[in-house]
Amino acid sequence: MLNRRDVLQIGAATAALLGSSPFTRALAQQRLTQAELLKFEAVGTVTLLHVADIHGQLVPIYFREPSINLGVGEARGQPPHLTGTDFLKRFGIPEKSADAYALTFEEFEALAKSYGKIGGLDRAATVAKTVRAERGDDKVLLLDGGDTWQGSLGANASRGQDMADCMKWLKPDAMTGHWEFTLGQARVTELIDSLDFPFLALNIRDTEWNEPAFDAYKMFEKGGIKIAVLGQAFPYTPVANPRWMMPKWSFGIREDDARAQVEKVRKAGAQLVVLLSHNGFDVDRKLASRVGGIDVILTSHTHDALPEVVKVGKTLLVASGSHGKFISRLDLDVRGGEVRDFRYKLIPLLADAIAADPEMAAAIAKARAPYATQLSRVVGQTDSLLYRRGNFSGTFDDLICAALLKERDAEIALSPGFRWGTSVLPGQAITIEDIHNATAITYPQVYRIAMSGERLKDVLEDVADNLFNPDPYYQQGGDMVRCGGLGYSIDINKPIGSRIAAMTHLKTGAPIDPKKEYVVAGWASVNEGTEGPPVWELVERYIAREKTVHVQPNSAVKISGL
Repeated sequence: MLNRRDVLQIGAATAALLGSSPFTRALAQQRLTQAELLKFEAVGTVTLLHVADIHGQLVPIYFREPSINLGVGEARGQPPHLTGTDFLKRFGIPEKSADAYALTFEEFEALAKSYGKIGGLDRAATVAKTVRAERGDDKVLLLDGGDTWQGSLGANASRGQDMADCMKWLKPDAMTGHWEFTLGQARVTELIDSLDFPFLALNIRDTEWNEPAFDAYKMFEKGGIKIAVLGQAFPYTPVANPRWMMPKWSFGIREDDARAQVEKVRKAGAQLVVLLSHNGFDVDRKLASRVGGIDVILTSHTHDALPEVVKVGKTLLVASGSHGKFISRLDLDVRGGEVRDFRYKLIPLLADAIAADPEMAAAIAKARAPYATQLSRVVGQTDSLLYRRGNFSGTFDDLICAALLKERDAEIALSPGFRWGTSVLPGQAITIEDIHNATAITYPQVYRIAMSGERLKDVLEDVADNLFNPDPYYQQGGDMVRCGGLGYSIDINKPIGSRIAAMTHLKTGAPIDPKKEYVVAGWASVNEGTEGPPVWELVERYIAREKTVHVQPNSAVKISGL
């Protein structure tokens, strides 16, 4: 982001304006320019640019950061597990500033109206081209952390082609992945073969011969420095997503493999070792403490955005956010095979301040053209903020649950705790694009089944352990399953099997009976052959019937152990 001096200067001016009168977008943008956002005092001879977790978003969007992002074990109270005013205080960010808008949920609705949308690959291309021109292309590596080809109507309909085509104009030097694999093994292979850059994943093997399925690393020379970029795909893909979509690949953290690859590239002369990772921040923090020789980990998957580098021993951890909101820039002074100095900036891609790159804009328009009419079709309106992120609930998820309850005539609804999905401001129309931004997956069927109260508790306990196990290697990085028609309490510090209590059927107010069966509707089942209508059809039908939706933040989950 802006350095601390810049933040304080700009933040003081904008905060004063916001505190005294309605703050128009024009006034906000007078204080924010592309030159200011990109201003950087270079150091060393190597620059790393990092994007991650774009999730199919080609154009600028609204995206509210979470109000709750709890850490457990050694991560308790540590970045990235800070939100709101705690986050602002930790990083010295003024309230109501552009950084406060980009990085926290505080006063999101008002600041969104002031600062406008954020992201867009055309803005990302402008930043990348500017840095390459200023720094020299022979000193810059641009790396994509994955979750790029999924998360929108266009990405789903084109099976990732729209994103792959547009990313070629950004010209990354390498990528890794996670949700990409839900396009299916054959399609993933086809898209990877079409890329102008390598897809790296040291931790994926074929199941027949237990041999590497992808290249583990790529060697580059930038600024006179020999750089090894290692790839680490999401280790729990066949658990968090359908195993049947990638039957011939096995995944895992594979710490020993990572250690062996670091040793290999060091012996091959690498002076700088970069891990392009989709492990998630806490997993990478643990990995950095256990695997020596990694200079930089560009981390992704958990959608964290941090304005400062986190150091673990000699390893620098960089978290670059999600949905195309940011590009991170890390300059490195590498001498004698180690990093002697560095400088970092997380650049918010404020769409009103950063110019659109014409070539990328044209590519985006071409990619979106087949779906343009559908994307813009208005289904209804919202008079409350619709958002997804948060450990336990999000209003867009609550809207989805309400649709499942109504359209599938269910007593209880379950919706996955995905961290991708854009926001819709109060007073805005809800379009088909908005609905698909929250639901676009390749296994969208809405099931309707009978489930016992005991089984419901097991589901909640299992997901809670994925999120709150104190050992990061047992965390899968999502948020808690969202529930409609069901309330409960959770103590995040208790062991698995003991976290969930006071389960209540909200319609009747009665406790959930472990032996009784309830009609449950849900979507995104990892089981092959799941039958039911796609979730976006039910959500569209529900919103169209309601015309205007109003969703208050969920209060049916009681949290203890904070």
